[in-house]
Amino acid sequence: MTYRNPPTTPRKSATFDDYTLSEIRRAAATGIYDIRGAGAKRKLPHFDDLLFLGASISRYPLEGYRERCDTSVVLGSRHAKKPIELKIPITIAGMSFGSLSGPAKEALGRGATLSGTSTTTGDGGMTEEERGHSKTLVYQYLPSRYGMNPRDLRRADAIEVVVGQGAKPGGGGMLLGQKISDRVAEMRTLPKGIDQRSASRHPDWTGPDDLEIKILELREITDWEKPIYVKVGGARPYYDTALAVKAGADVVVVDGMQGGTAATQEVFIENVGQPTLACIRPAVQALQDLGMHRKVQLIVSGGIRNGADVAKALALGVDAVSIGTAALVALGDNDPRWETDYNALGTTAGAYDDWHEGKDPAGITTQDPELMKRVDPIAGGRRLANYLKVMTLEAQTIARACGKNSLHNLEPEDLVALSIEAAAMAGVPLAGTNWIPGKNGF
Repeated sequence: MTYRNPPTTPRKSATFDDYTLSEIRRAAATGIYDIRGAGAKRKLPHFDDLLFLGASISRYPLEGYRERCDTSVVLGSRHAKKPIELKIPITIAGMSFGSLSGPAKEALGRGATLSGTSTTTGDGGMTEEERGHSKTLVYQYLPSRYGMNPRDLRRADAIEVVVGQGAKPGGGGMLLGQKISDRVAEMRTLPKGIDQRSASRHPDWTGPDDLEIKILELREITDWEKPIYVKVGGARPYYDTALAVKAGADVVVVDGMQGGTAATQEVFIENVGQPTLACIRPAVQALQDLGMHRKVQLIVSGGIRNGADVAKALALGVDAVSIGTAALVALGDNDPRWETDYNALGTTAGAYDDWHEGKDPAGITTQDPELMKRVDPIAGGRRLANYLKVMTLEAQTIARACGKNSLHNLEPEDLVALSIEAAAMAGVPLAGTNWIPGKNGF
């Protein structure tokens, strides 16, 4: 008699999963590394791992629709003659013209203006569509200096010195040739149709002392009117925040690894930097240690999706958040109605693999004139404004439930964590305990 083992289901490796195997095959076939847009796709500790403690007996909740919950924020009050006053603590992150189409940039400006918040230029300079439809516009000052000129610095409402971003801290930007149209080439002083790589560091300074000089130069150019932001990728948030403050920044922006990019190496996106959740408490601690918390404002970005994320970030000590990927989705990017077109590109709606190719079916991350016609800037602006309104209402709902009459009154004591990792990163107790991992040596 022959004995056989019962049939089993083949077991695949967790280390060599299907995606990893496909990447090995692609690399072996092509000899080039993979480039894509967006931020980290791997699962990371995030705001979903935190919960609020609503009011009951020990706290008195506020009535929705009857008791006010303030959402306004002032940015840049440390040195600027004209600090920015926003109605909501949710801003639009820097996304360049070149990476995005002109109509998309216009839609971002319209939506931000309707919502009483700011939008940001990104690399590549300031477009008239963006300036014309943005009540409050932050001008990004990047290592590339593409499109930079004193006139536009003065036309902006704030200046953001970009040292790094979350998807690629320590790395420069990329813009593939198919997105460098005549207009993009003219604005950036580049040859049309040629791949562009931005520098990874500013050409005229190498450290915090030089950054202080640069910030003073920008203040002099703008007659000390404009708030000066410094943006860093989420690598060493404590020291980078402290040095930015020492250099004279009015606002510090910290971008976690869930923050997106138009294009860079995937190995960079997935393996360099820290999760947004891990960046907040060290940055806040740096401000507190310097006696500058709330005097220098802190903005965080990278994976902000809804009002709960906003409320949790504010509870951990930030003054405002910034959104990029979510704003593009609100405009209509990666919409399933274009699924057939995404499939033709070898991807699917929601995968965010197509941003660098310049063939975005939604017309948002492209310079193709025909595809750009699919973007209605007025309708897109209204969609973005609706989304920002919902996020704000959600954050207010949570704040009132915690007994707070301002989003900025939320605090770490209002939070618990669902995992040891999130508790350690956020510096709040593990749910059901009073234990904060890493505190007091435990």
